[in-house]
Amino acid sequence: MDRRTVLKGFVGCSVAAHPMVTPIAFASSADSGRLGDNRLIVIILRGAMDGLDVVQPFGDPELAKARRKLVTGPENGALDLDGFFALHPQLEMLMPLWQAGELGFAHAVSTPYRDKRSHFDGQDLLEAGTAGVPGAEHRGWLNRMLSQVPGLSAQTAYSVGLDQMAVLAGDAPVSNWSPEIGVSLSPQGKRLLEMVMHDDPLFQQASAEAMEILTSLSENPGPTDGGEDLMMMGDDGMMMASPPKALRNIANGTTGRIAEFTANRLRADARIAAFSLGGWDTHGGQQRSISRALMNLGVAILRLRQDLGPAWAKTTVLAMTEFGRTVYENGTGGTDHGTGGLAIFAGGAVRGKQVVTDWPGLAEVDRYQGRDLMPTRDVRAYAGWALRRLYGFDRALIEDVVFPGLEMGSDPGIIA
Repeated sequence: MDRRTVLKGFVGCSVAAHPMVTPIAFASSADSGRLGDNRLIVIILRGAMDGLDVVQPFGDPELAKARRKLVTGPENGALDLDGFFALHPQLEMLMPLWQAGELGFAHAVSTPYRDKRSHFDGQDLLEAGTAGVPGAEHRGWLNRMLSQVPGLSAQTAYSVGLDQMAVLAGDAPVSNWSPEIGVSLSPQGKRLLEMVMHDDPLFQQASAEAMEILTSLSENPGPTDGGEDLMMMGDDGMMMASPPKALRNIANGTTGRIAEFTANRLRADARIAAFSLGGWDTHGGQQRSISRALMNLGVAILRLRQDLGPAWAKTTVLAMTEFGRTVYENGTGGTDHGTGGLAIFAGGAVRGKQVVTDWPGLAEVDRYQGRDLMPTRDVRAYAGWALRRLYGFDRALIEDVVFPGLEMGSDPGIIA
């Protein structure tokens, strides 16, 4: 079987880390005093985003030793954030948000998931929000949170996209909506390509090329309610028109339509939204593949900010991934499944312009199992504190019901 045949067969399938797996879900709160005017958007970054590449700890000398092919540090184009961490240059579009205090990061975080490093298991735990609590894994943590809010409207939750968002799975009724796309994605295909991609180096590059084909199909410009006029932010924080063609294509494609639809609903009755962005499984050719994923993420956040208008001031965006990636790059210019990773928070309601972390160091003795960034805080704690600060939930309810088994610890201060 030649590569072209393989690619043709793969166009009809996907994996959990697939850039086309972009489900989205909403919760409406027209009559609920508990949720009020605050909006929460949870973005699941499927595929295990490399936090060490997105927010680079260039101040740790071990990073440059471990990564020689991957470009790191301000001297190679990364954007200095605080003298120790630098932002990947592909997210330069978000720097005005950083300067405005509307963008921040939490580093060296993870769920309690360890060792097996399976996308499916890691995502299941991330969206369920549990730590081995029997029965709780079949409900999403956002669904458990909503079950504690009286007076929700009839349209309590929506699941929009190719798959239902597990983070909203549970007893609450869910409606469905999906953007129109031109490819077919089967769960069986996802599982097959997941196994092939990770077990046979010959197919890693082929599957990566298949992902590129599928992504390009999803990003063909189509009719929107103004996506072609996506406004980018200048250094002065003002919005400017005419973004590069690649970003316009994303804004007019699946990512743009999802962000546009999200903002439209949140401007109205909805108060909770969740969707996913894929393309983060960067085993080979990471510089190219992560750049595409970062463009999708950047456009999604900017589109939300633009279309939410004044509601952005009451909005918190939490972007979370199932686990991080190895400290050392591999022989194909990529990174393998790891443990500690990165969370991203954005919005007018956050206290940004900070990288919150108890930094463990990248020396081999400081790594998890000698290979991964050591996680020093549970990523669920950031979501838990967001729920407490935004909606006033009791700490005990968050630790026992929403995230059973979680110890929230001290307030990380990400909500203004």
